[in-house]
Amino acid sequence: MKKKDLLKIIDNDLLDKLFGFCYVRTRDSTEAEELCSDITYALVKAANTQGEIENPYPFIWRVARNVYADFSDKKRLKSDRQYEGDPEDVLPFIADRDVESPFYEVEEEDRELLAGVYRRIAFLTSSYREVMIMYYLDGLSTSEIAFLKGTTEGNIRQRLFSARKKLRNEVETMTANNKPVAFDKINYCIIGTGNPLLGDPRNGFERQFSKQVVRLCRKKPSTAKEIAEELNVPTMYVEEELEILTRGADGKYGLLRRLDSGKYGVNFVLLDREQINQAEAVYIDQIPEISRVIIDFIERNRDEYLAFPYLNKKKDLNLILWQQIMSIAWAFEDNVHRILREKYFGEEKTPERPFTVYGHEDNEVYYGCGCDGIEARNICGYKGVFFSNIYIKRIRKHFSCGHDIGNDIPLQLALLAINGLDITEMSEYDKEQAAKAVECGYLYSEGNMVYTKILISDSKDNDHFFDISRRLEKGYFEEKAEEAAEKIAKLTKKVLPSYLMDEWDKVNSLAGIPLLDLVAEELINKGIITAPKDGIGAEGCWGIVSK
Repeated sequence: MKKKDLLKIIDNDLLDKLFGFCYVRTRDSTEAEELCSDITYALVKAANTQGEIENPYPFIWRVARNVYADFSDKKRLKSDRQYEGDPEDVLPFIADRDVESPFYEVEEEDRELLAGVYRRIAFLTSSYREVMIMYYLDGLSTSEIAFLKGTTEGNIRQRLFSARKKLRNEVETMTANNKPVAFDKINYCIIGTGNPLLGDPRNGFERQFSKQVVRLCRKKPSTAKEIAEELNVPTMYVEEELEILTRGADGKYGLLRRLDSGKYGVNFVLLDREQINQAEAVYIDQIPEISRVIIDFIERNRDEYLAFPYLNKKKDLNLILWQQIMSIAWAFEDNVHRILREKYFGEEKTPERPFTVYGHEDNEVYYGCGCDGIEARNICGYKGVFFSNIYIKRIRKHFSCGHDIGNDIPLQLALLAINGLDITEMSEYDKEQAAKAVECGYLYSEGNMVYTKILISDSKDNDHFFDISRRLEKGYFEEKAEEAAEKIAKLTKKVLPSYLMDEWDKVNSLAGIPLLDLVAEELINKGIITAPKDGIGAEGCWGIVSK
């Protein structure tokens, strides 16, 4: 079989077996889950390579054993570098520099280095370090930390006391009632594009400490010492955080990068509040004109939209337009993107990576903007099926990426009911499931029959799915798109560091975030489309089948 077909056999049963393999080889379930995730990640990476394997299961367990071997090596290396016991047991062995002992019969430089190593071992004990960060930097109470760590509040207080005692030379003001750091809470809206399984740098980016470090590096490239002084945080915590944020999930792509100067700068397009408001305003100002052009376009192409060979018994223009809404709404942005590439950033080469992030500081203005796709093979009489759904303010999502069609009976009924299903021939269980499918917009009833309501098309027509709407990408917004492109280009060159200029298109993508929601609202207000009641229905959901 081909390696890419590995994904077909990575099911819950195999994952249970992999977890069992991991559990007997690790200390606890948390460590087992970490190892199991590493093995699954390695299998997914293997599935994205060329080549064939004679028998998949020996290959899978060979990968599992290799990953376990690497996992064990890393664990041993960490154990060699980090003391997990009580720092009080280590510090007595660190002799005072004025005391004569065989330990200090070395050069002064080596003596200081060796003493520093032992002190770092003591100070970086994970149980103490984590508690210090959670209490002083993330702002959690001792009771909250105790709950998260599965221990008593008294134990947490003891760790804090001991850790403060050992760090007082660097942070003299760190007392229980006088925290040296008081972070203003900061939130980011970060969008990912590509395959997150192949290196999503946002993993673990929930702590306020991490966000503060990123914000400082976005304002200006900084050293660990400069960040520590700005945040009034022990330097060793900052150094560790910089290593995590630079390394990222895959060791190649992190939220920060180490520059040639030795300082750390932000490694992705990240706009502050003022910048994102300025970028979005470029598009928001154009919404009335964009909507006018779109409405006129829809009216002139109504019959052609309805002529597309959907497999449904009935064709509903409202559902068709909701299916096309992203292509329609973002046509203006596509025009701007083309002009930016042709006139302003033609020399820039887009980075090649499997996953990329970009975002902005939360400006407390929220627009719905999402689309997830799921697929399955050999189901309900079809060789392959693909479903997609969008979700914005007006529409709630039916499913997320990774959803299992094989366990979704209402969705399967939508496949079976393309040509109609007789309710009188259904079991009571099937009738109950059909009722659920009607409620969520997958089916509609007509007499004793139920039919598929969401749009279904044949994969052979897939290449022409958005042909009509894509005509809006050129020739319909030229003058206004030129004006918008000039403003976006000026803003991009102002806010991006030179080393991120090859990701200029992400600034335009951020500027266009309001389009989908606001264009949809305009079309609803003008009576061109209607929104589903309570946000859930057939609108914005469609399927493609391969016979």
